[in-house]
Amino acid sequence: VQLQACGGGLVQAGGYLRLSCAASGRIFNSYSTGWFRQAPGKQREFVAAINWNSRRTYYADSVKGRFTISRDNAKNTVYLQMNSLKPEDTAVYYCAADAATSWGGDVSVKSYDYDYWGQGTQVTVSS
Repeated sequence: VQLQACGGGLVQAGGYLRLSCAASGRIFNSYSTGWFRQAPGKQREFVAAINWNSRRTYYADSVKGRFTISRDNAKNTVYLQMNSLKPEDTAVYYCAADAATSWGGDVSVKSYDYDYWGQGTQVTVSS
């Protein structure tokens, strides 16, 4: 499974972006998928995750109510809609897939549980 993240960019505070994570391989549709981010000098942190059939979603407290994760299995793609962006949201955003959750299983918020990673897309929010 290969993941390709895109949609990052430079936006003013209060603005919005939508990130996309396109995957090769239909098996991706059976995996939970998460978004993580890493700011300069900081550890990678969990942002949001969604299970294979979209019935369960999870968010970090810092983005709850502003970000929405979704997926379109017909397109092998997971999205992260980011609204009301803040300067502290500035980071490289990565999508990742957890093969252990194929067709079920608990959705993890831990990066070490994820097996496949995209290359990252830069999000910069100016004040």
